[in-house]
Amino acid sequence: MTKTDEQRKRDEFFMGKALEEAQAALAQGEIPIGAVVVCRDRIIARAHNMTEALTDVTAHAEMQAITSAANALGGKYLTECTLYVTVEPCTMCAGAIGWAQIPRIVYGTRDEKRGYSLIAPTALHPKAKITGGILEEECRRLMVDFFSAKR
Repeated sequence: MTKTDEQRKRDEFFMGKALEEAQAALAQGEIPIGAVVVCRDRIIARAHNMTEALTDVTAHAEMQAITSAANALGGKYLTECTLYVTVEPCTMCAGAIGWAQIPRIVYGTRDEKRGYSLIAPTALHPKAKITGGILEEECRRLMVDFFSAKR
């Protein structure tokens, strides 16, 4: 197995954990987005959208995960971490990810309307590595089904 294959397997494993968080959000009536923060191949934070539960528009999965990871590590910079999130971060979350100096971001499906790459492509840290499309169909399907049911 090549190093690339190993990384893909690891990315799919951790994205599966983010999908579990997205399912938890869905069960609570939240937009189904989940995130995990991984440091040295260990999950140090798990989160999902909580904007309805907290009546807080900033309570996105990524924001919750960053706060939890910073608390777990005892510092505001997450320079040895990877963020896995089921949907491409919005501009607000991309800014927070950039300020936290997360060097690697892995997302499942693009956000064609509000994703950072469309609105603010330079919001992330300049050295950040981005990988998209991990378990893309599963991540996309959760969002499509959620919003179809709302209409």
